[in-house]
Amino acid sequence: MTYKEALQYLDSFVNYERRDDYDYKRSFRLDRMERLAAGLGDPQKYFRSIHIAGTKGKGSTSAIAYSILKEAGYRTGLYTSPHLISFRERIRIDDKFISEEDVSRLLSKIKDVIDDMPEAGRPTFFEVYTALSYLYFKEAKVDFAVFEVGLGGRLDATNILEPLVSVITPISYEHTDKLGHTLAEIAGEKAGIIKEDATCIIAPQEEEALKTILRVCEDKRARPVLVGKDIRFEGFEFNDSKEIFGVAGLSSRYPRLEMALLGSHQIVNAATAIGIIESLRLKGIDITDDAVRRGVRNARWPGRLEIVSKRPYLLIDGAQNRASANALVKAVKRIFRYNKLVLVLGVSKDKDIKGMLEELLPVSDRIILTKAKVIERAAEPQRIKEFITRTDKDIYLTSSVKEAVSMARSLAAPDDLILITGSLFVVGEAIDE
Repeated sequence: MTYKEALQYLDSFVNYERRDDYDYKRSFRLDRMERLAAGLGDPQKYFRSIHIAGTKGKGSTSAIAYSILKEAGYRTGLYTSPHLISFRERIRIDDKFISEEDVSRLLSKIKDVIDDMPEAGRPTFFEVYTALSYLYFKEAKVDFAVFEVGLGGRLDATNILEPLVSVITPISYEHTDKLGHTLAEIAGEKAGIIKEDATCIIAPQEEEALKTILRVCEDKRARPVLVGKDIRFEGFEFNDSKEIFGVAGLSSRYPRLEMALLGSHQIVNAATAIGIIESLRLKGIDITDDAVRRGVRNARWPGRLEIVSKRPYLLIDGAQNRASANALVKAVKRIFRYNKLVLVLGVSKDKDIKGMLEELLPVSDRIILTKAKVIERAAEPQRIKEFITRTDKDIYLTSSVKEAVSMARSLAAPDDLILITGSLFVVGEAIDE
């Protein structure tokens, strides 16, 4: 099939990233993913993997670990979701996205397997694309592949992996209608990726979540490594281009690391990634301290506290829940100096809109509400406005991200800051303008 036909074929599968009208425990089925992978010869068993779940920071942690492994000289794959502009961003090897030709060719192979499956066992968009990553990484003979979980963990299509290391980044309230209404319930779904007799790197957690994760580790005889206890970190200096910090790991100390990813929360993510790397060392895998330093310094993760331009600052960030919005606000207040903040906000309707607004409104002088055009579950701007009870703010409604960005530029003075956030889909459309 051509690339255009491949995209059309992908779009023929149900895509739960764009919808919210589904039952999580009925709709997510590991046995369906196992059958699909088996029909393809279980390609996920032909490379070594790292598996990362969590609410905040799982993408950044994945990107940093991937960067370090590349700097250590290993052929490394990275699988993340969602994408900002192109589907191809989700699957990459050594900083090159999967090609259109490889997408088309491998989807043809996957289609042959799906055609022999019963209609009731038809996979989802995410399952098909995950299978595509397995095939691609197998064919490319990668040394390692870093996988970011899509949703939850226990029932996620990536959870047929047998990783060298499992990782749980900070957990907060998200998808409560699907993952659970308490941190313990959400943590239980995330901790579903922990494997028997394995190592699990655990980023700093709320006590309720940590207890659940540690209980799962105990049940599965997995070794927990706690970031903040077993792996310590400390921030030193920062500006609008880098963070400088130190990490004391399991086997090495890194007294002065530099990183282009901004925000104190990214220091936590970097320490977690270093925990991954050091656990690999304990398994006899050769990764030097210098590779760690270079990997942290060269790590990139677009759409996360990313400065697009200056005078005025145009800042984009994919924060999509209250905890991420809180981290974003702290980072903006800590790093940037500006006069007024113009907020461009678009949110999915299944998110904690009220909670996000409670974090973002106090630092915002003007508010432009918008919606992404590519996602069915995008909240209407008027619906977002209903959660705003304060009347001392200038509020504008727009019908598209393009219109919202244009309005923000017209409202902002050179010494102001424009912040575009609320959804990676919104951020992606802003980048694409």
